[in-house]
Parts: sequence; structure tokens; C-alpha cells
Amino acid sequence: MITIFRWVEDVKAVRDRDPAARSFLEVFFLYPGVKAIRMYRKANFLHRHGLKFWARVISQRARTLTGIEIHPGATIGRRLVIDHGAGVVIGETAEIGDDVLIYQGVTLGGTGKDTGKRHPTIGNNVMISCGAKVLGPFKVGDNARIAAGAVVLEEVPADSTVVGVPARVVKRGGMKVVPLDQIHIPDPVAQELCRLEQRIVKMEKAEEKNKNENI
Repeated sequence: MITIFRWVEDVKAVRDRDPAARSFLEVFFLYPGVKAIRMYRKANFLHRHGLKFWARVISQRARTLTGIEIHPGATIGRRLVIDHGAGVVIGETAEIGDDVLIYQGVTLGGTGKDTGKRHPTIGNNVMISCGAKVLGPFKVGDNARIAAGAVVLEEVPADSTVVGVPARVVKRGGMKVVPLDQIHIPDPVAQELCRLEQRIVKMEKAEEKNKNENI
């Protein structure tokens, strides 16, 4: 009963987000993202009960049918939407919260340098745009937005938007983040030397004035 409820919930999430979705049956039977998540839930059940070989059989079949590879050991919350889906890869120790939207070509992977927890933790209501790569065992905060093609290698704060390679925060809480100008940043040493020079010039002028008065 819980499984059927989850399937219905997954389909409804797609219909709420995709204006091209015309009917429940169309989404349930024809959308690769929905099919991949449905097969993942079966594989994850087997994986958690020690039947890891058969879990991988299902996940590899899902990859063949949909182009989406989700390791059965991954932890996925409710109402995940994988839009289009081709080329999506979700690693074994990845964790995904509720109401997450993932587009095609996204990788939630590792860097090869970590052991144990190797893949990212994605918070609730996160959007990961097409082609983005999130690599490493860090957290992407709730309500974050990752732009298309971004390569994320470190933690993303909640309510922020990141872009670029490597990704950087450009918005936080809806406000633009002003980047630090590394070229035109004030040099405190140069500023102090300038102040000393001005004082020396002032003292020399005062001394010159005293000399003229004494003459």
C-alpha cells in the first residue's frame, strides 16, 4: 500500500512540475524518470534486505531502459522528479531529500579521493539543472539552485544559487552576492605608506615655514 502511494505521489510531482504532462497514465508508463525511480525503489528494498545482486540486476535494467543510473544503495526522499533524465547518475552513498528536481546529464558522484561516504547529500526542494556535476561528500542546503553545467566541489549554503566551474555562489536568499575584486582590492600596506608620505610632506612644509619666519 505504501509503495502504491509512493508511485502515485511520484507521478503527481511530475504533473505539478511539467506542463507537458497530460495524464496520469502517460507519466506513469512513458516518463523515463518516473520509471527509473519506480525501479530504484524496488532495487533499494532488495538492497536493504541483503539481496544486493538482485538489486543491481534491477538497477542495471533500469539504466538500459531509461538511460538513468541510480545505485540501489542511494537514499532518495519523496517526490523526486527527474526531468528528461538521459545521462543522470546517482552514486551509492548519495542522499536526496524531498521535492528535488533533477534535469538530464546530472551526476551526483564522487571524486575518487574519499572512502565511506563518497557522494553528496542534497537537501529539500533543491533544483539541479542539466549537465551539472556535484562531486564529493558534502551538503547542498535546502532550496539551493545549481545552474546548468556547474561543477560543484564544496558545500552549497541553503537558499543560494551557484554557477560556473568550479561553482561559486552568486545569490543568497534572493540577493546577489558581490564578488571580491582580487585585482582592485585596497592594499593596506600601500595605504599606510601613502599616509606616512603625506605626514612627512606636511612636516617638511611646516619646518620650511619655521625657517623662513626665523630669518
